[in-house]
Amino acid sequence: MKLYKILASNWETFFGTRESPISREVTIIAQTPSNDAFLLLSKDTQDELELLTTVPDGFDFTYCQVWGLTINDAVVDRVILDLRKKSYGDWTAQLEEIYDDGIESWKLRVAQVKIDIPK
Repeated sequence: MKLYKILASNWETFFGTRESPISREVTIIAQTPSNDAFLLLSKDTQDELELLTTVPDGFDFTYCQVWGLTINDAVVDRVILDLRKKSYGDWTAQLEEIYDDGIESWKLRVAQVKIDIPK
């Protein structure tokens, strides 16, 4: 997963408007206190956005506020693992999937999750 920064002034260009939204496969994880910039994660390259190699200062963590964490590189890694875990589903749903569709089908889906949300 890649970490990107988007300025509020570019929001509509990237996400569209209420009347004409643009669907994006991204997860917003942080914002500045003034809401003038946001951090997001994407598996795909987003040429329109600023690619970051580390978390910049001045952002508040918003992905899962109950975690009560300050945003940093370790928290970004934790978000990626959380997204992956949610994509797998809980173990009971996975067992049901194996029973209904077979182990090979389950293995293919899990492999695709690993491709879609790399560590």
